[in-house]
Amino acid sequence: MSRSLMVAAILLAPALLGQSDGWKLVWSDEFDRDGRPDPAHWTYETGFVRNQELQWYRPENAWCEHGMLIIEGRRERVPNPAFEARSVNWARGREFAEYTSASLTTKGIQAWRYGRFEMRARIDTRAGLWPAFWTLGAEGPWPRSGEVDIMEYYRGTLLANLIWQGAERTASFTRKKALTAFDDPAWSSKFHVWRMDWDEHRIVITVDGEVMNDSDLNRAANRDGTNGFRQAHYMILNLAIGGNAGGDPAETKFPARMEVDWVRVYQR
Repeated sequence: MSRSLMVAAILLAPALLGQSDGWKLVWSDEFDRDGRPDPAHWTYETGFVRNQELQWYRPENAWCEHGMLIIEGRRERVPNPAFEARSVNWARGREFAEYTSASLTTKGIQAWRYGRFEMRARIDTRAGLWPAFWTLGAEGPWPRSGEVDIMEYYRGTLLANLIWQGAERTASFTRKKALTAFDDPAWSSKFHVWRMDWDEHRIVITVDGEVMNDSDLNRAANRDGTNGFRQAHYMILNLAIGGNAGGDPAETKFPARMEVDWVRVYQR
């Protein structure tokens, strides 16, 4: 094949993927331009955001190079401009953050109701790191809005979760798999493909074609009868550090990276 035909095939591949079984590509980022991520696709979370995590989120820790999105966690001290000396609030009571990272989101830019969401990425699975590829409902407070963790990793375990507001408390369909169960010592050094197939009745989450979570959305109603999985969701890509689930990063050498080859959304 000539070089020109090879280039054309590469450019056409994202548009052709999935269409043979009725799916049509409606959105994608191939991260094929160097520099900051495309502002038409992504915005950023900033500061201390959730889960008592250790990192300060900021845009500077995310960039594109060699066809990849790089989200980099660093051990470095930065001041907290919201610091209050006597505050007992976890976010305002810290004078400094000892780590920085980035969290990219399509919130306020793009959201989708149902479809196939895919990411090809390599994640850092060392101690204290908490990478994630997930969605949140565009309307309503958490957890009533609905949360889907297509990929979440911490403490040696890969997770695929659905979270909503149950009859009496926060409810979830949580599925876990230890990395050692993949029977591949080199798993963490490789790229993998995560997928969510989502319609009105089910969400199925896979990694490299292996089913991680197959959930009946008819069993995921909020206490008020609404269902956060029947509204549009936006995406989040982030690398968290520490916090209430991420573990202790003290012995981990930084920087740490989550490398994303592409993210794609298909619909019927």
